[in-house]
Amino acid sequence: MQIDDTDRALIALLAENARAPVALLARRLDLARTTVQARLDRLESSGVIRGYTLRLADSQRAPLRATALLSIEPRSAPAVLARLKSLPGVKTVHTTSGRFDLIVGLEADTTEALDDTLDRIGETRGVKGSESLIHLSTKLDRST
Repeated sequence: MQIDDTDRALIALLAENARAPVALLARRLDLARTTVQARLDRLESSGVIRGYTLRLADSQRAPLRATALLSIEPRSAPAVLARLKSLPGVKTVHTTSGRFDLIVGLEADTTEALDDTLDRIGETRGVKGSESLIHLSTKLDRST
Protein backbone atom coordinates (compact mmCIF):
# COMPACT_ATOMS: atom_id res chain seq x y z
CA MET A 1 0.00 0.00 0.00
CA GLN A 2 1.23 3.47 -0.84
CA ILE A 3 1.17 6.06 1.89
CA ASP A 4 1.35 9.77 1.21
CA ASP A 5 2.50 12.80 3.19
CA THR A 6 -0.88 13.13 4.90
CA ASP A 7 -0.71 9.50 6.04
CA ARG A 8 2.82 10.13 7.35
CA ALA A 9 1.62 13.22 9.23
CA LEU A 10 -1.26 11.21 10.72
CA ILE A 11 1.12 8.42 11.77
CA ALA A 12 3.44 11.00 13.36
CA LEU A 13 0.56 12.45 15.39
CA LEU A 14 -0.42 8.97 16.53
CA ALA A 15 3.19 8.26 17.51
CA GLU A 16 2.98 11.27 19.85
CA ASN A 17 -0.37 10.20 21.30
CA ALA A 18 -2.09 7.05 20.05
CA ARG A 19 -5.18 7.97 22.10
CA ALA A 20 -5.73 11.30 20.38
CA PRO A 21 -9.38 11.63 19.33
CA VAL A 22 -10.11 11.61 15.62
CA ALA A 23 -11.57 15.14 15.92
CA LEU A 24 -8.27 16.45 17.32
CA LEU A 25 -6.27 14.65 14.63
CA ALA A 26 -8.55 16.16 12.00
CA ARG A 27 -8.04 19.68 13.37
CA ARG A 28 -4.26 19.23 13.51
CA LEU A 29 -4.19 17.95 9.91
CA ASP A 30 -6.78 20.49 8.69
CA LEU A 31 -8.96 17.67 7.33
CA ALA A 32 -12.53 16.54 7.86
CA ARG A 33 -13.05 14.09 10.72
CA THR A 34 -14.56 11.54 8.32
CA THR A 35 -11.49 11.81 6.07
CA VAL A 36 -9.16 11.12 8.98
CA GLN A 37 -11.32 8.19 10.13
CA ALA A 38 -11.29 6.74 6.62
CA ARG A 39 -7.49 7.07 6.46
CA LEU A 40 -7.15 5.37 9.87
CA ASP A 41 -9.42 2.54 8.74
CA ARG A 42 -7.39 2.11 5.54
CA LEU A 43 -4.04 2.19 7.39
CA GLU A 44 -5.30 -0.37 9.90
CA SER A 45 -6.89 -2.73 7.36
CA SER A 46 -3.78 -2.68 5.15
CA GLY A 47 -1.54 -3.49 8.11
CA VAL A 48 0.42 -0.23 8.09
CA ILE A 49 -1.00 0.38 11.57
CA ARG A 50 -1.03 -2.98 13.34
CA GLY A 51 -2.19 -1.79 16.71
CA TYR A 52 -1.92 0.75 19.45
CA THR A 53 0.16 0.28 22.54
CA LEU A 54 0.65 1.49 26.06
CA ARG A 55 4.01 2.90 27.14
CA LEU A 56 4.44 3.19 30.88
CA ALA A 57 6.51 5.87 32.54
CA ASP A 58 9.79 4.51 33.86
CA SER A 59 8.47 4.87 37.41
CA GLN A 60 5.53 2.55 36.60
CA ARG A 61 7.46 -0.28 34.95
CA ALA A 62 8.06 -3.54 36.71
CA PRO A 63 11.61 -3.72 38.05
CA LEU A 64 14.26 -5.78 36.34
CA ARG A 65 15.10 -8.82 38.40
CA ALA A 66 18.23 -10.91 38.53
CA THR A 67 19.94 -13.54 40.62
CA ALA A 68 23.65 -13.43 41.44
CA LEU A 69 25.36 -16.63 42.51
CA LEU A 70 28.41 -15.83 44.64
CA SER A 71 31.47 -17.79 45.66
CA ILE A 72 33.12 -16.21 48.69
CA GLU A 73 36.40 -16.59 50.55
CA PRO A 74 36.37 -18.69 53.74
CA ARG A 75 35.33 -16.69 56.82
CA SER A 76 34.34 -13.62 54.74
CA ALA A 77 30.58 -14.15 55.00
CA PRO A 78 29.93 -11.44 57.65
CA ALA A 79 31.81 -8.76 55.67
CA VAL A 80 30.25 -9.77 52.37
CA LEU A 81 26.78 -9.83 53.91
CA ALA A 82 27.33 -6.36 55.41
CA ARG A 83 28.31 -5.04 51.98
CA LEU A 84 25.31 -6.69 50.31
CA LYS A 85 22.98 -5.15 52.93
CA SER A 86 24.32 -1.69 52.02
CA LEU A 87 23.34 -2.04 48.34
CA PRO A 88 19.72 -0.94 47.72
CA GLY A 89 19.38 -3.19 44.67
CA VAL A 90 19.97 -6.29 46.79
CA LYS A 91 16.60 -7.62 47.93
CA THR A 92 17.38 -11.11 49.26
CA VAL A 93 20.43 -13.12 50.27
CA HIS A 94 20.35 -16.87 50.84
CA THR A 95 23.09 -19.25 51.86
CA THR A 96 23.27 -22.39 49.80
CA SER A 97 25.13 -25.63 49.42
CA GLY A 98 26.97 -26.65 46.30
CA ARG A 99 29.21 -24.74 43.94
CA PHE A 100 28.09 -21.29 45.16
CA ASP A 101 27.93 -19.95 48.69
CA LEU A 102 25.25 -17.24 48.36
CA ILE A 103 22.23 -16.62 46.18
CA VAL A 104 21.51 -12.89 45.89
CA GLY A 105 18.15 -11.60 44.61
CA LEU A 106 18.44 -8.26 42.82
CA GLU A 107 16.01 -5.62 41.53
CA ALA A 108 16.69 -2.48 39.50
CA ASP A 109 14.71 0.03 37.47
CA THR A 110 17.21 0.12 34.59
CA THR A 111 19.84 -2.14 33.09
CA GLU A 112 22.43 0.47 34.03
CA ALA A 113 21.41 0.30 37.71
CA LEU A 114 21.47 -3.49 37.61
CA ASP A 115 24.91 -3.45 35.99
CA ASP A 116 26.16 -1.03 38.64
CA THR A 117 24.90 -3.26 41.47
CA LEU A 118 26.55 -6.31 39.90
CA ASP A 119 29.82 -4.36 39.55
CA ARG A 120 29.68 -3.34 43.23
CA ILE A 121 29.07 -6.93 44.27
CA GLY A 122 32.02 -8.10 42.16
CA GLU A 123 34.29 -5.48 43.76
CA THR A 124 33.39 -6.61 47.28
CA ARG A 125 36.32 -7.91 49.31
CA GLY A 126 35.76 -11.60 49.96
CA VAL A 127 33.85 -12.32 46.73
CA LYS A 128 35.89 -14.87 44.74
CA GLY A 129 33.54 -15.09 41.80
CA SER A 130 29.99 -14.62 40.65
CA GLU A 131 27.54 -15.61 37.99
CA SER A 132 24.47 -13.53 37.26
CA LEU A 133 21.17 -14.58 35.75
CA ILE A 134 18.71 -11.99 34.44
CA HIS A 135 15.06 -12.97 34.96
CA LEU A 136 13.24 -12.71 31.61
CA SER A 137 9.68 -13.84 32.24
CA THR A 138 7.71 -15.48 35.00
CA LYS A 139 6.13 -18.80 34.08
CA LEU A 140 4.84 -19.67 37.56
CA ASP A 141 4.60 -17.61 40.74
CA ARG A 142 2.94 -19.10 43.79
CA SER A 143 4.31 -16.51 46.21
CA THR A 144 1.19 -14.33 46.13
